[in-house]
Amino acid sequence: MLLSSAASSPADLLPKIIMGVDPGTQIMGYAVIEVTGSRVAVLRYDVIDMKKLGTNHALKLKRIFERMLELIDEFLPDELAIEAPFFGVNVQSMLKLGRAQGVAIAACLSRQIPYVEYAPTKVKQAVTGSGSASKEQVAKMLRQTLKLPPIEEAPKFLDATDALAVAMCHHYQKGNNVKAGTKSWDKFLTDNPDRMASASGTKKTPAKAKS
Repeated sequence: MLLSSAASSPADLLPKIIMGVDPGTQIMGYAVIEVTGSRVAVLRYDVIDMKKLGTNHALKLKRIFERMLELIDEFLPDELAIEAPFFGVNVQSMLKLGRAQGVAIAACLSRQIPYVEYAPTKVKQAVTGSGSASKEQVAKMLRQTLKLPPIEEAPKFLDATDALAVAMCHHYQKGNNVKAGTKSWDKFLTDNPDRMASASGTKKTPAKAKS
């Protein structure tokens, strides 16, 4: 999908993998996109479902950390974009959401992946043009923008599309807000020779998007 006609810099020609996360203590949405210049490919969007773990918050945090590491090792993201907890919920819920967010961030930092936090209104504004858009409106706009196949709008899939929205919000920012581990261009090429090969014509096969 072509998002912009602006001239690309050498760095833009290298594929960048962005992971988006919508934190939750029952269901956590995640999404992975690959950006090459102005083109965006959705590699996967889905959820980490923790409802079967009951009320044991420690087990849920452990599940988040382990699943995040699995996803990181599978997709090798360059950056993490994560949504900040919504301040409209009660204090106990805020504490639990903050822990879930922190564990997801810690998993990425353990793999030297930089992260950016975005407010929910910022994400909605970036994707739909309205900071008060509903989950359904966000999902609809993403399907139109990214040409995604229709999906059942069950709550868990809306958490997945919310995570996809976070990743797209970060893409629209052009990575300008990245922190905690940003690498220089020369060091990036040294550490990632396969990415240069990919940019020069060897394209990797993306994983199938959730449908």
